[in-house]
Amino acid sequence: MSIWSRFKQAFNGHTGETAELPANPCFWQADMHSHFLPGVDDGVDTPEQALECLQQFAEWGIRTVITTPHVSRDWHPNESATLRAGQATLQTLANAHNLPLRIEVAAEYLIDDFFPELLAHNDLLTFGPQKYLLIETGWASAPFQFSDLVFRIQTKGYTPVLAHPERYRYFHDDLAGLTRLHEAGCHFQLNWMSLTGRYGSRIQAQARLLLKHGLVDFLGSDLHRPQDLPALAALFTSSDYELLKAQPLKNAGLV
Repeated sequence: MSIWSRFKQAFNGHTGETAELPANPCFWQADMHSHFLPGVDDGVDTPEQALECLQQFAEWGIRTVITTPHVSRDWHPNESATLRAGQATLQTLANAHNLPLRIEVAAEYLIDDFFPELLAHNDLLTFGPQKYLLIETGWASAPFQFSDLVFRIQTKGYTPVLAHPERYRYFHDDLAGLTRLHEAGCHFQLNWMSLTGRYGSRIQAQARLLLKHGLVDFLGSDLHRPQDLPALAALFTSSDYELLKAQPLKNAGLV
């Protein structure tokens, strides 16, 4: 029995409800932030772990998986060619188990001293026809001249997508700064688990604030391991699920 089936069974048994939870609950159909290439970063370690995640995503209604390994000089100095090769491995794995999934590989780039060099050489993995580029920063403070760097990314022909802005402490009391960055053309990707409290109540509150102000462009799982699948499933019965449905998410454009 899959995690989703066990979750539905436990939910109905606990509440006494006989109604089914949503069929194909991932109405956005494309997940554009995950860590499913085995052994390249802090994500899954084995093909078996990747398969467990892919099987559950397919059951939930996901049809496109864009997995995004970390790229950073100090922790995960992955090279584009190596990551590109992982796409065929994951697609073969999905096909071998008859999963109706299209697999792509991009990357999640840490804005560090290494990043400007990658940008200068156009050595970057993107997704979608808009050349969406997933970026992240340190948790406590923004990179020096962050807005200028976002502009440089745009002038190189990429569309920046800031991963999980709700998790950066330097934005927790700066809604105006977030809004300015968004209005400047930097898209925002919300972590699915932020809405379920996986990272704590403060980040959950920030995630809801972003939704209420219409600042969410993409929803992404940022899933690193099968053990977190139940934390994802909790979204489908939360009060935020309906709020999420009201968002103009761009995920469906990636299917």
